[in-house]
Amino acid sequence: MSEIVGLYWEDWEVGREWTTRGRTMTEAAIETYAGLSGDYNPLHTDEEFARRTAFGTRIAHGPLTYAFAAGLLYQLHLYDDTLIALLGLDHLRFTRPVKIGDTLRARVRVLERRETSRPDRGIVRRALWVLNQRDEVVLEAEQVLLLKRRPPPAEPTQ
Repeated sequence: MSEIVGLYWEDWEVGREWTTRGRTMTEAAIETYAGLSGDYNPLHTDEEFARRTAFGTRIAHGPLTYAFAAGLLYQLHLYDDTLIALLGLDHLRFTRPVKIGDTLRARVRVLERRETSRPDRGIVRRALWVLNQRDEVVLEAEQVLLLKRRPPPAEPTQ
């Protein structure tokens, strides 16, 4: 069985893009997130209340939408065993509501790759968009990742 290894810092080419498969937002996901986070805002949990809002129905929590994207991106195996840390999430915007039944997918594009003071790691900045089934952007942000650099070749043994 071969070991899955994600992309090293050197493999992240500026301009390269990936798109995930879809995942449908469910009532169960919203209820579970409300329970985990303690955010029981009626906009997310009370259909009668939500019907009287501009959205006309319950909508997903913004951080839940981001969590869907993070999970979908993880499933691409881009950074299995190479991601050290998520350093930041910049310019995060929730641009449209996500409703129960919306199917989301994430798209990322590499914006920048830079070295750090340590030779075993580097930083990648990438744009993130989360799109619904109508190709409407519902979330946009920039992610900053700290990734392992490719290890030097092993010294030959004599």
